[in-house]
Amino acid sequence: MKIRGAGRIARAAVKALEDYGDSLDVSGGRDFVERVREAGEYLKGARPTAVSLPNAINYVVLNLEKEAKGVEDVASLKAALKKYCESFVERSESAVEKIGLLGARLIQDGDTILTHCNSEAAISVILTAHRQQKNIKVFCTETRPKGQGYLTSSKLAKNGVDVTLIVDSAVNFFIKKVDQVVVGADAIYVNGAVVNKIGTSQVALVANQAKSRFMVAAESYKIAPKTFVGELIPIEERSPEEVVSGEWAQENKEVKIRNPSFDVTPPKYIDSIVTEVGIFPPEGIILLYRETYGLS
Repeated sequence: MKIRGAGRIARAAVKALEDYGDSLDVSGGRDFVERVREAGEYLKGARPTAVSLPNAINYVVLNLEKEAKGVEDVASLKAALKKYCESFVERSESAVEKIGLLGARLIQDGDTILTHCNSEAAISVILTAHRQQKNIKVFCTETRPKGQGYLTSSKLAKNGVDVTLIVDSAVNFFIKKVDQVVVGADAIYVNGAVVNKIGTSQVALVANQAKSRFMVAAESYKIAPKTFVGELIPIEERSPEEVVSGEWAQENKEVKIRNPSFDVTPPKYIDSIVTEVGIFPPEGIILLYRETYGLS
């Protein structure tokens, strides 16, 4: 897992698609588009839970297909592919900045924040509040087994934020000190449920019991269209070797090891979902989805 974060993965995927398209040596526009489409389908399989990846690929490929109708000049189609890939990357990076500005409005001077995993959007909210001279403190969970919390706490500390790294199992111990939880999302259901790093739903449950506010900071392209028709978002399970050493596993073959990477936080535990186009209650996501896809 070289690239972490759903937004970063989506941007890396479209950049890879652009590079692949630029390298193609084909004779006609139809062949070019078909090869790009096939590569896009391959890239979609890299991260089945992070819906930003297929949404990014679909944005590029569908726009390319529209522009390619009746066009056989490969050079012009390569230029079109580059245009749409760069457009998505720019949109994605701009979204993170806008989310930071909007989300920081919900952070009060003196707040203590808890964050889980390593979300660009969540970090943007926290750093924006800090740059606005709000006196905030932050707890970062380790986020086992991969330890994304080390990345988050390091970045916040290097930017001057008062940050404390805690083990995942200590969330309930510290939650009474927390005014607001700020997390990202790998995918969002149209009903406002959020798919994020494993452990997020437990943090949300504890926060709800402690009456701490719970904010999700996420780009609008993380809404999963297929959930509109009742499909579920698949939850990736990763290698047991992320949890235990190979030697331990060999010595304890009778022990089963499960390593789901994500979980689903119900909308009832979420106070706000901050996107680049506005701040929504969970039940407002269906309205954003309808507006985005032109549904009445």
